[in-house]
Amino acid sequence: MGKFRSKARAASVAVALGVLVAVIVAGNAGAEKPVTVEAGNLIITANGGLTPKALSKTKLTPVAFNASGTVKTKDGTHPPAAKEVIVEGDKNVAVNTTGYPVCKSGQLQAQDTAHAEKICKAALIGTGTTGIEIEFPESKPIPVNSKLLVFNGGTHGGVTTFFIHAYITVPTPAAVVTTVKIKKVHHGRFGLEAVASIPKIAGGSGSVTSFSLKIDKKYTYKGKKMSVISAKCPDGKFQANVISKFADGTKAQAEVIRTCTPKG
Repeated sequence: MGKFRSKARAASVAVALGVLVAVIVAGNAGAEKPVTVEAGNLIITANGGLTPKALSKTKLTPVAFNASGTVKTKDGTHPPAAKEVIVEGDKNVAVNTTGYPVCKSGQLQAQDTAHAEKICKAALIGTGTTGIEIEFPESKPIPVNSKLLVFNGGTHGGVTTFFIHAYITVPTPAAVVTTVKIKKVHHGRFGLEAVASIPKIAGGSGSVTSFSLKIDKKYTYKGKKMSVISAKCPDGKFQANVISKFADGTKAQAEVIRTCTPKG
């Protein structure tokens, strides 16, 4: 089971928005059941998992992952929007895109889902769905659903970039491209740091309320089998620290701990 420590109303939102990145860099394994957190007016449900759960103690092993989350308010009001999520990830999880095709942010901007997928098909590493709620002053919330596409943006100077593409049709058609920057760090338990820069949605009136995503990308480069995500399990757990910053100046923090099964 996961353990979440919330530090404010916005911290619970950070859990849901940060799960996508946290799973990638923390190894959110063993999540047999969703985790629900209530804080103030919010009800957050998050889930995710690496497979296989049983992993070598010493050797990085290719893994696939699923992640999902929802954000709701008890009174039905519009949730706040995050602008940045910073995740310190477990040192026993690795992200690698060496030799994998690359897509540039400019190729995705202003593109609908079908065209984004066509233009950058070779660089695709994951797919899913997302729900977005848009609320303008004195107007009813507008729900918008979109397919999610995750593309490899390449590695330069030790920093790996992912682009997460969604497309909304209201109030006007627009692509929403979140940039995730991942780099190695040396900070105790943590060996990776990911920073997700979330663009304004509908001029700041839109918030992510749900998502589901799967990455299971294995490929061959120079005759060697590779995996975008790999992990090892020396001590039966993975850990991440999630920090979220919001447009209203709020800064929030939450910890995620998951279990895995060492073998060998």
